Amino acid sequence: METLASVLVGLVAALHVYILVMEVFLWQKKPGRALHGFDREMAAATAPMAANQGLYNGFLAAGLVWGLVASDPTGFRAQVFFLVCVVVAGVFGSVTANRRILFAQALPGALALGAVLLAR
Repeated sequence: METLASVLVGLVAALHVYILVMEVFLWQKKPGRALHGFDREMAAATAPMAANQGLYNGFLAAGLVWGLVASDPTGFRAQVFFLVCVVVAGVFGSVTANRRILFAQALPGALALGAVLLAR
């Protein structure tokens, strides 16, 4: 179960690195615009906000990686803390922005959190 938990945490971290790249570097390019269906003008207008969001996603990824490499109890606690942050952010985003965030962010985070807690 520990291996499964670590793999799931790693996948959630990778997801948040992907989100960082999309929001910070590709927001105004075709892949970033296609993700939200924005035209060039909307992408340009929202780019600073997206970059800020991307930075936060990068912090989540960094915290999850820290949790994977740190020894216990720090590693376990970091994983739980950052996975809870991922789930809360995903639920909040699904309520305030787009319902698909619940499935794209909160659900993977919740699955990883459950695995981490069960592996303990």
